[in-house]
Amino acid sequence: MIGFQIKRTLRAGIKSLWLHRLRSGLTMMGITFGVCSVIAMLAIGTGASQEALAQIEKLGSLNIIIQSVPPPEGQQADEETSRIREYGLTHQDAARIQDTIPGVVMSVPTRRVRQTVTHNAHRMDTDLVGTVPKYREINNITVLRGRFIEAMHLEKRAAVCVLGRNAAETLFPLGGAVGSYILRGEQRFRVVGIVTSFARGELSGKKLIGDPNSEIYIPLTTMNLFYGETTVFGSSGTRTFEKVQLHGLTIQVASLDDVRRVETVITALLKNSHDKEDYQIIVPLHLLVQARRTKRIFSIVLGSIAAISLLVGGIGIMNITLATVMERTREIGIRRAMGAKRRHIIFQFLTETVLLALVGGSLGIVLGILVPYLVEKFAGMKTIVTLWSLLLAFGISAAIGILFGLYPAYRAANMDPIEALRHE
Repeated sequence: MIGFQIKRTLRAGIKSLWLHRLRSGLTMMGITFGVCSVIAMLAIGTGASQEALAQIEKLGSLNIIIQSVPPPEGQQADEETSRIREYGLTHQDAARIQDTIPGVVMSVPTRRVRQTVTHNAHRMDTDLVGTVPKYREINNITVLRGRFIEAMHLEKRAAVCVLGRNAAETLFPLGGAVGSYILRGEQRFRVVGIVTSFARGELSGKKLIGDPNSEIYIPLTTMNLFYGETTVFGSSGTRTFEKVQLHGLTIQVASLDDVRRVETVITALLKNSHDKEDYQIIVPLHLLVQARRTKRIFSIVLGSIAAISLLVGGIGIMNITLATVMERTREIGIRRAMGAKRRHIIFQFLTETVLLALVGGSLGIVLGILVPYLVEKFAGMKTIVTLWSLLLAFGISAAIGILFGLYPAYRAANMDPIEALRHE
């Protein structure tokens, strides 16, 4: 019996909505676009946050990155036409950190020299990065062909190099890089491998030095042999001498519990051995925690903004349903006179509003999946549509149908049958 009544009420609701197709369609649009905006905004926000989180995670949650930075301009003698700027990390800093701080598993030094390298008619301005074999492991670098720098290259101070993917494509557009040679002036480096890695860019206002895909890696001992510790630059008739022993130092600790402690010790150690702040410390774990907190806030804000459009859609449903109640006052009076109870009237109008909300929500889900796909395809932004966002949007649309349909339904049910029958 109950099933028959529900079936009959649904059939009557669908018929009523179908008789006013244009009005029903316009009413559903508010819910449709509201659900679509909730899903699309959450997908765009989740995609952007996941991309940032993935970049930070690739830096290594157990790593502590220290970079040399130039001293402030105010500490330099502007009137000198020839001067030496000495700053940054030293080999002594690296040794102290490795040997004296418990919990440090490895420390990987790097040194950079900006140079122009050539192969036949192809040339490229890039960074030569002097480093050690463990650099590949600690920085999540993938070897595409050949191999990375090895221990024997350091021992022999070999003139070998490893090309980043973009550097290999620029200098060897036709392939065949491994085993060939590149030139830097009169110096020849034999290519032993090609590697790739993720783009670093900037994290939380701190710029990570270098682009791994465009760099050329050589043994650190070879760099010190060929270039010494002083790099000479020339501009506008003046000569600038820059003396930097190490441009970077990546520290890996044993466990997550050691990260904060080791960071504190490193900060104190460098502060005591440097008379100026010519270095910066980047801790990916701290950035990861901060990024996750920002992701939650971002999702809440975007979801709240999108929910406003759902509220507007719900108000539209209530407005149309109230107008429908007024139009069907005589029908309500007839049904009450023939024995229909208040709960039957409530269920009738509530069914219609829920149908509007559910159909509009279903269309909104379809659009909500399509819009992020189009954004990712044409705008190049990463988007992620999650199951919980679909369920959330659909659940809200159903709740709106019930909540905003209750008042019109109760108003219709509480009409006086005699007054309803007299209504023209």
